[in-house]
Amino acid sequence: MIGAVIPFRLVIDLGQDSVGSILQIIASSMLAVTTFSLTTMVTAYSSATTTATPRATQLLVQDRTSQNALSTFVGAFTFSLVGIIALSTAYYSDQGRTILFFGTLVVIAVIVVTLLRWIGHLTTFGRMSDVIDRVETAAGDTLHAYATSPTLGARRARAEDLAGHSAAVADTHGARVRGEETGYVTHIDIAALNRIGEDTDADLRVLTMPGTVVDPTTPLVHTRGHLDEGARTAVRRAFTVARHRDYDQDPRLGVIALAEIASRALSPSTNDPGTAIEVIASLQRVFVRTLTTTPDDDVRYLRVLVEPVALQDLITDAFRPIARDGAGMVEVQIRLQKCLGSLARVAPGQAHLFRAAAERALTRVDAALTAEDAAAVHHAHDTHL
Repeated sequence: MIGAVIPFRLVIDLGQDSVGSILQIIASSMLAVTTFSLTTMVTAYSSATTTATPRATQLLVQDRTSQNALSTFVGAFTFSLVGIIALSTAYYSDQGRTILFFGTLVVIAVIVVTLLRWIGHLTTFGRMSDVIDRVETAAGDTLHAYATSPTLGARRARAEDLAGHSAAVADTHGARVRGEETGYVTHIDIAALNRIGEDTDADLRVLTMPGTVVDPTTPLVHTRGHLDEGARTAVRRAFTVARHRDYDQDPRLGVIALAEIASRALSPSTNDPGTAIEVIASLQRVFVRTLTTTPDDDVRYLRVLVEPVALQDLITDAFRPIARDGAGMVEVQIRLQKCLGSLARVAPGQAHLFRAAAERALTRVDAALTAEDAAAVHHAHDTHL
């Protein structure tokens, strides 16, 4: 096909079936490499599930380097297979075989570069440090987006809005739209809800944020006024419900996943306080980035009201499991007190939340540690908080 559009004749004496031999080598080697790569990736997924947390597996599956490497190997295998079939049927002319030869050289170059990148990537792929870094990045990005726009661009629900949209009032003074599926809310199309509000001249109060478990009895939104069946269907379509939580709009999932990694490391069967201390450092970086983000007060969707996730809930999700499962490890508790003290200094306006978390951790320390070790943790608390 390419040979037909080339304005000159390109023919090189390649020897007896040299292109076919090269393609045979590529086909057999790429089949083996693809099988090996799949085995390695599945092993990494399994390792992350058993040693870190199953919530990290989806981040490994989304790894671009692995996907590119696998697609390159499968593409090279397909290319060589098609070339072998075409050569065996005498489909190519002399010029066609020459062009196929040069194309094969390009494919070989791509394979070599991809292999080198893939080998370097395998040295860290799926290791504990790699998993922690991936979860930290996902948590940091989601929390940064949350800190920038806690209400997803909608109006912040005030106390009087919450009262007016309560479940008791809803039945008599408004309409509640319930979903039809059971699972986790993973994404909300606020723009679509705003269009519905504009079309029906109604304000929609979102009752289920991403990460919430819903079923056919759970109200998704409440509005003062009447919504016809078409508007109700459109509201349901604005909510994506899946079987598993997703990091996209769920600010709590990232810190929960990090806390799960620390909890598993602190279990008696693992007994790895070093990993828990690394997780505390990751959580500190995530919260510092979140607390120092300047929020965008621009309201783009005036017809939608959203109650953002409370910082208190994020702190509880992140640090309560570590304080509980690491109560008997003095080095973990000292690092936890230092982390909470640092965050209290970074955000003076929310310092009372971090001090309260540190105080709750101390109550566990007093019940689990010896007097000497507990005194060391109290000293860290008094010094940093």
